[in-house]
Amino acid sequence: MRRVVMEVLYPRVAGLDVHQQVIVACRRRLLSESQAETEVEKFGTSTRELKRLGEWLAQWDVQQVAMESTGVLWHPVWNVLCEQFELMLVNAQHLKKVPGRKSDVTDAEWLAQCLQFGLLRGSFVPSTQVREWRDLTRQRTKLLDQRTSVVNRIHKTLEGCNIKLGAAISDIFGASGRAMLKALSEGEADAERLAALSTGRLQISHDELVASLEGHVSEHQQWVLQHLLKQVQFLEQEIAAYDERLRELMRPFEAALTRLDTIDGVGRRTAEVLLAELGPEMAQFPDDEAVSKWAGMCPGNHESAGKQKHGRTAKGNKWLRRALVSAAHAASRSKNTYLSARFARLARGGKKRAAVACGHTILVAAYHILKEEVEYRDLGGDYFEKRTEAQTKRRLVKQLERLGYQVELSRLPVAA
Repeated sequence: MRRVVMEVLYPRVAGLDVHQQVIVACRRRLLSESQAETEVEKFGTSTRELKRLGEWLAQWDVQQVAMESTGVLWHPVWNVLCEQFELMLVNAQHLKKVPGRKSDVTDAEWLAQCLQFGLLRGSFVPSTQVREWRDLTRQRTKLLDQRTSVVNRIHKTLEGCNIKLGAAISDIFGASGRAMLKALSEGEADAERLAALSTGRLQISHDELVASLEGHVSEHQQWVLQHLLKQVQFLEQEIAAYDERLRELMRPFEAALTRLDTIDGVGRRTAEVLLAELGPEMAQFPDDEAVSKWAGMCPGNHESAGKQKHGRTAKGNKWLRRALVSAAHAASRSKNTYLSARFARLARGGKKRAAVACGHTILVAAYHILKEEVEYRDLGGDYFEKRTEAQTKRRLVKQLERLGYQVELSRLPVAA
């Protein structure tokens, strides 16, 4: 029997199992081709303890360090040790141990051993600049969610007042809706005077608008509306501040944002999310298939006994996935575009599936736009019809022939 010996890539390595209050560290060095020495020690997570950890690793001249962490617990370790060592962040899901044999010590030892033989795959850790962008875009998304929640509470309050403003106009926070809400919160009860506050053209008649504003707003409901409107105003100010901060930090990459903005369904905010989550450089992704897998925007692979079990998408970057799915839904409402045609074709199998598929298409386009610095080119809403033109022609001719018609086809002259 031939003995297989794995090649050692790094003679001196370390593995870190990172938790909220403690870090279990294992340093490992090769003494000979068949013998290695390991030591395990526990450290705190304060800056002082992390510096002591760095000194402890330097005693063995460690250069490569792998750490396993969840959430944001790896950030302090990375901030302190990134300049001194070559760090690798490893997904905890990729290092599951045999049940009944797992402990923090064995996790650290296993990390060090796998790293020494080159068996680990590091996660994508963006630069400090990109991490700052991510902080801003993700916090802005939370603020937008909070604003939506407050707006929904305003809708519920209006329903309790028998005010059907939400059913009468599409956006109660347009110019007309805001004026009416402010007047309602201040005690105005006359439906005619409230309807007179509308500006511009509405899709309903004046009488219908007046009817929707006939109700009774109690003193308690006025107080609630006043404070809800203040919350919306505060959140909108915060969102605007985040927009301005992102615009300032991303100004050197304005050209990339402009190109991303040309993708159907992608607005300025979605373009900023794409740039923040992917980064301006695509060197970390060898091709568009790799970025799709990382984002969780492609079908998973689960084959057993020669049968494909399911194609569920894997877990990926939830912030990027959310932005892409939202952009796909927006693109589905565009007119005569490739993405709207693709969404319509795939929606027969479910709109959620179609949104993920179109989001994947948007991601691939964004990847090539950022990597190759090219413009987005829409294939057109008739792309699928042109691609299957010959098959469609044969099918329709056969249908007419079965009905007893003799068909002769000739092309129409191209309009000048």
